[in-house]
Amino acid sequence: MRGWSGSAVTEELTDLLAGSRNLVGRSSTVERVADVLRGHIIDGALAPGARLSEEAIGAALGVSRNTLREAFRLLSHEGLLVHEFNRGVFVAKPTAEDVVDLYRVRRALELSALRGAAEASDEAVALVGASVEMGQRAFDSGDWWGLGTANMRFHQAIAGLAGSPRTDEIVRRLLAELRLVFHVMSAPREFHAPYLEQNKEIHRMLCEGRLDEAADRLGGYLDVAERQLVDAFAELDDPRSQAPA
Repeated sequence: MRGWSGSAVTEELTDLLAGSRNLVGRSSTVERVADVLRGHIIDGALAPGARLSEEAIGAALGVSRNTLREAFRLLSHEGLLVHEFNRGVFVAKPTAEDVVDLYRVRRALELSALRGAAEASDEAVALVGASVEMGQRAFDSGDWWGLGTANMRFHQAIAGLAGSPRTDEIVRRLLAELRLVFHVMSAPREFHAPYLEQNKEIHRMLCEGRLDEAADRLGGYLDVAERQLVDAFAELDDPRSQAPA
């Protein structure tokens, strides 16, 4: 599975962050640094439990320690990072309760955006289609973690149909938490692949103006995904699942 966990966040991550340095810009801000780190969580580069080195990340992004610490605090408020006394800053480890709450909010935002998409711009609809195409390319190349990223993009684009910058920001944060949740799935192909066809169908319904039908389809699929994830956490917490075969 892609993603760095524990103390393994070293050279590979710093190389990745160095590639994002241009996103921070010369006059870096806490929000921009937080956005870079949040983006790498969404893309699956940072796994639950990963320890974040202030020195390595600050050098990779070219920002001061104070700026980085403020960014860490911001992401901690979002539930993406946790600070452990005398140990450092770590990527958060979500729970089954987090899954239920995340999906509750997702239904409220994504289904509403889809049902009201009659007024959505052509560009917003095109982004939904682009995410489906991204997913198909990942599927064809056997990039199952990339398929999960494409699915993130799909749901971000669905929320984007609302034409609301505030909704976009909320959903982006939700999806970062959700990516951390996805690490509980031991078989990313089996989890992500079936949703690609459903994303295609929802996009088709959107383009045909069948908005209520599309929202109903999305609602049902969110129900199934939530149950899969909650069950995975239950299995993880079951002592019997940890016993040697």
